[in-house]
Amino acid sequence: MRSVSFLVLFSITLLLSACGGDAQFDDLRARMDDIKGKPKGRIEPPPEFKVYKAFSYSAAALRSPFDRPVDVELASLPQQRSNIKPDLNRPKEVLEQFGIDSLAMVGTLERPGGSLFALVRDPDQGLHRVRPGNYIGRNFGKITSVTPSKIDVIEIVSDGQDGWIERPRTLVLRDE
Repeated sequence: MRSVSFLVLFSITLLLSACGGDAQFDDLRARMDDIKGKPKGRIEPPPEFKVYKAFSYSAAALRSPFDRPVDVELASLPQQRSNIKPDLNRPKEVLEQFGIDSLAMVGTLERPGGSLFALVRDPDQGLHRVRPGNYIGRNFGKITSVTPSKIDVIEIVSDGQDGWIERPRTLVLRDE
């Protein structure tokens, strides 16, 4: 029994002496002592937040600031009905599937004999040849004239009162 207890005591002593090597942690202890030796700082309290005040938007029924002002005198006058209507039965052309703002005039072509065509690029980067009489844009826009620097278009848009009005638009030549 004595030899077993001596063996156990010897192995415990050996294990404890192996764990006692502090030389490898001297630099870490020195760094910790340096940090602990510095004066203690004060942490600022977080800023107090202002109480949120709910805002009641009361201008929802007013005219949008992006709309043109309406002349009250003209709006109250009975308007004559015009005979302007889009032709809903004609087949749609390719460029009528795009908004006119997304189309760009990029050039012109002239045939011998004087007929001038405009080149229009759609948002899908397709290039189309158009001339007066072709339709363009989503608002029934009909090309009225083509010059080397622009395309004149007359669109037919709703007047907001179950009628239609004509609106001139222009596509200007873009430098690309």
